[in-house]
Amino acid sequence: MDKVPMTEEGYTTMLTEVKFMKSEERPRIIRAIEEARAHGDLSENAEYHSAKEAQGWNETRISEMEDRLSRAEVIDPSKLSGDTVMFGAKLTLIDEDSEAEVKYQIVGDFEADVKKGKISISSPIARALIGKKKGDSVEVNTPGGGRSYEIVKVAWK
Repeated sequence: MDKVPMTEEGYTTMLTEVKFMKSEERPRIIRAIEEARAHGDLSENAEYHSAKEAQGWNETRISEMEDRLSRAEVIDPSKLSGDTVMFGAKLTLIDEDSEAEVKYQIVGDFEADVKKGKISISSPIARALIGKKKGDSVEVNTPGGGRSYEIVKVAWK
């Protein structure tokens, strides 16, 4: 089984979501199914079919998240150091074309949120940056075209 790298924050967030889905969503969906059953003929009962679909989605999601949690390799970036880019690094980059400064943290796949500056370890940008050092220039092939970045800062806290 492959380990799933994630930050402590990502692990806690996922654990909280699983607890919510089990303790809040599961009972709500069960109540919706019971209520829909009370309406009679199940073969043409859209509410029943919708609730059963929601139940399937919820249970699948719980299963997937529990699998990831069981294979989690929680990495605390604050305990890392150095100027080489790796998982958990908080980076300051300069876009060499526009001279704009961008900040990213490399996180696990499910934690990624570009609007919050968190990029997936499997994203084209992160893959191009891994192993590089402060001061290096990196060419990145993205779906939107090629980009060039200079690594200005590698931080861990």
